[in-house]
Parts: sequence; structure tokens; C-alpha cells
Amino acid sequence: MIDGLGRRQVSDGVSDTQGPVLVTGGTGSFGSTMVRRLLATDISEVRVLSRDEAKQDALRRELADSRVRFHVGDVRDSRSVEDAMTGVAHVFHAAALKQVPSCEFFPMQAVLTNVTGSDNVIRAAERAGVQSVVCLSTDKAVYPINAMGISKAMMEKVAQSHARTYGTRGTTVSITRYGNVMYSRGSVIPVFVEQIRSGHPLTVTDPDMTRFLMSLDESVDLVEYAFSNAVAGDLFVRKAPACTVLDLAVATASIFGVEHPDLRVLGVRHGEKLYESLLSREELQKADDRGDYFRVPLDARGLEYELFFDEGERRVVQDDYTSHNTRRLDVDEVKTILRSLPPIRRELAAAGIAVEDD
Repeated sequence: MIDGLGRRQVSDGVSDTQGPVLVTGGTGSFGSTMVRRLLATDISEVRVLSRDEAKQDALRRELADSRVRFHVGDVRDSRSVEDAMTGVAHVFHAAALKQVPSCEFFPMQAVLTNVTGSDNVIRAAERAGVQSVVCLSTDKAVYPINAMGISKAMMEKVAQSHARTYGTRGTTVSITRYGNVMYSRGSVIPVFVEQIRSGHPLTVTDPDMTRFLMSLDESVDLVEYAFSNAVAGDLFVRKAPACTVLDLAVATASIFGVEHPDLRVLGVRHGEKLYESLLSREELQKADDRGDYFRVPLDARGLEYELFFDEGERRVVQDDYTSHNTRRLDVDEVKTILRSLPPIRRELAAAGIAVEDD
């Protein structure tokens, strides 16, 4: 169902689509979680596009669901994207290079996947008559200082450019931006768990560094919210708490029975910030606060700036929305969140530690 402004109603749900749903990067941490969420509905077909055939084979065996169709390909290759896109109704675009140090050393690889690859996905979706594409971005795209963040910021610009060009006439392309996803493949938490298991010191970059905390399920909730509510060019952010890297290390050690862990400070790595931002102050000025989410509408002005002017008082925002000024969790609160994560619960059970429900 589409309302008068071209928005999908939340009640429709992804399962009510009139065709397959494609997840690019569908074998990654987010992508595979999205696939499982989709398969929990009565959806008829889910397509997975990724370049890792080993991960595809492992996921195929794990899911054992005939509704999943696997496409070996790369978003850098426009033809493989077009082949996977045929007949698709909606796309969740999660394929990306996400490791900050890797992108720092090989920035053009980040450009090819995160910028050119995203352009390939959006263009193929438009040509195939896809109804909507939700693109996954990162907090590192706000005032970016590293190649990964810069490439993701450019991905956002590509998506917004499409929205300016096509408006409500074509595929609805929207953006979600979120911070660190706990226990994803790029998360430090599995590293801490392995170091605790091996009896090694916990390695931290800077004890005062802060990071947003979001679970995989919450990141999927954000993407589904964008799917259900987006107007072309919208950017959505889910509000999230944060903690210091030190408190995260101490909390992880504590739930595994190590109350005073040895710590080794490594220093800030290539391209890292002391804190992350989910929204800039400029974006906050025009953001729509929707409780658990912020929606930032597209700036749809053209190049004839003399035709536009501001009327009335503009809302003044002094600060960005960052991991330094969001709600800060203490060690006990972080422990509660960690114990709720299925991978942590499995690790605790394997270690013979009773799983507490806080």
C-alpha cells in the first residue's frame, strides 16, 4: 500500500511484496541476519548476491530453505548485478568494504565496491523497475577522515543524486546510517572473547574512545523502518547508546569471570576517530525526530540557488549527534546488553558459564 506521499505503510511489511527481495552482501553479518528475518515471514523468494561462494555454500546448508536463491557475483560487475536484479521488487544493499585499515591501505578498492558498486546497484534497480532500494551506510560517513567513511559518504551522495533526478517517478532509494554492530565481523567483541579464552591481555586502541552500540537485530529494524517509511532520498538513523572502549573490554571480561583483565593499549589505528557521529549538526537542523529514529529528508533544491530562500527562524543546533554526547552506558549496563546477544550466550554456554537474564 502506498500513501498519498509515496510512502509505504508500515503494516504492509516486506513479506507483502509482489516479487523477490534481493540482499546484496547477503552472506555478511548484516546480510545473513536480514535474510533470516525475511525467511521468518511468508515471503516467496529471497535472493543473495555475494562474491564468496564458500560463505554462500555454508549459508545454503545452514538455512536449508528452497526460497533462497544464491547468485555468485560482485556489485563491481554491473552485469552480475543486473542478472540478480531481474524481477526483483525490493533491494537491501549491504555489500561493502567495511574494515577501516584495509580501506586506508587500498582506498581505490573501497571506491570500486562502495561507490561504483552502489551506483551499479541503483542503476540496475531503476532499469529493472524495482520499487525500493535501502542502502546501508555508516557513522563514519559523517565528517569522514578515513577512506571507508569517505567512500560511504560518496555512496550516500550517489543515492541522493538518484532521488533528485527521479523523485517519486522511479525507484525509491533511501539510506540508513548506523554505528558499530555488536558481534558483527568487524566488531572488537569477538576479539576480546578470543583473547579472554586464550588468557591474553585485552588489546584496546584508546581507553577513552567511545562507540555507539547496536545489535544486529536493531540494525535490521532500522532498515525495515526505512523500507516502510522512506520517501526518495530520505536518510534514517536509529538512536543508540554508547560506551567507552575501556568499559566494553571490562564488561566483556567480567561476564566471562575475569574481573580485573590485563589491558594493552595499542593506540589509535589508521583512520580512526576518538568518537563517531551519526548525524551532523547541519543534518540535525532539518531532522524529523520520530522517537527511536531520526529522519533526514532530501535537500531537493536544484542548481538555481537564487530561486530559494529561508523563511522564518531556522532551528539552531550546536552539536552533532555523537557517541560522546549520546546516552553513555556504564559497565553494568554494557554487561546486560552483552548477555542478550545470541553469540555471547553461545560462548558463555560453551565455557560452562551460566547465562544470566538481567
